[in-house]
Amino acid sequence: MKGFAAILGWLWCVSAVAVPARVGHIIDGDTFAALVKLDSDTEVSVRVRLRNVDTPEIHGACQSERQMAARARDRLSEMIPVGTVVELSNIKDDKYLGRIDANVADARGRDVGTRLVTEGLGRRYNGGHRNGWCK
Repeated sequence: MKGFAAILGWLWCVSAVAVPARVGHIIDGDTFAALVKLDSDTEVSVRVRLRNVDTPEIHGACQSERQMAARARDRLSEMIPVGTVVELSNIKDDKYLGRIDANVADARGRDVGTRLVTEGLGRRYNGGHRNGWCK
């Protein structure tokens, strides 16, 4: 994990500016993998969780949560298709090793997390206790 610590250190140094990243694959409605170029010779894969947003879990507690999770994941795939470049900002480490939290802007500069919340596919999240999605 020494290498990952160096990557996080680099990302923290540049977190005041937007960092371009190429979308690798979508994991769920609020998380995706991205390739970040550290320099002209080094590109790293990192998991990115949308900052301040919570979407339902793919392996949720009930069928309705799993269906909502699939819709959120599919919508995130439409907003930031694999291979497109997004901008990461306000980058911080996440509670899970190997993942970062960041604000994510699409190619047109629109905040992806805000759009998911506005479209009813997620809700604001401050990092505290998460409420369930099952009714």
